[in-house]
Amino acid sequence: MARAFQYKPKFVDIRVRPPKPEEEAEPAARVNDLKPGERPCEHPDCRQAATAKAPKSRERLNEHYWFCQQHAAEYNRSWDFFAGMSESEIERRRAEAITGDRPTWQFRASKFSREAAAFAAGAQSARYADPLGVFKAARSRAEAPQPAGRSLGRLERGALADLDLAEDATGPQIRARYAELIKRCHPDTNGGDRSAEHKLQRVLKAYKILRQAKMV
Repeated sequence: MARAFQYKPKFVDIRVRPPKPEEEAEPAARVNDLKPGERPCEHPDCRQAATAKAPKSRERLNEHYWFCQQHAAEYNRSWDFFAGMSESEIERRRAEAITGDRPTWQFRASKFSREAAAFAAGAQSARYADPLGVFKAARSRAEAPQPAGRSLGRLERGALADLDLAEDATGPQIRARYAELIKRCHPDTNGGDRSAEHKLQRVLKAYKILRQAKMV
């Protein structure tokens, strides 16, 4: 050969460019950042997007917590619809579930019919005397409006229990008990004793739940 062989590559260099230092410093957790329109999981310290909802309590089936799939599964495993019910209440609920909990109607005449008018006239004439007002007082007590109690979800009840408080505890009572337990359980205030660290974590988590529920 007259000339030395010279290699001429057909492709350009396609090696991957190494990352820049500032790119390496970005946290890997950015893949979990919420996208526009997504709501965060309501479980404390969770950064995932909420994709499932769970009822707050048996009395508040139309109000829900929003969790990611993992925390929704944990919540559902500990959910007990019949918690706190008596045996008779449980049986009644099960019977309602079998029949579909559908409303029933009474097979009687309309209140505007002649039969209803005759019945009302007969009942008026046969009304009993109550000179001492015994039945009237009982009826007044039954018809008196009852004070509405606080309706709490399972997370809020558990948080109050972790703070050793009743369900009707007020905001100032919650703050005072929180400060007391932090001072009692923190290692810096009890001579470095770390035996109460587990209780301290539960207190911090409980207070965060109550703040999210706007009870503090």
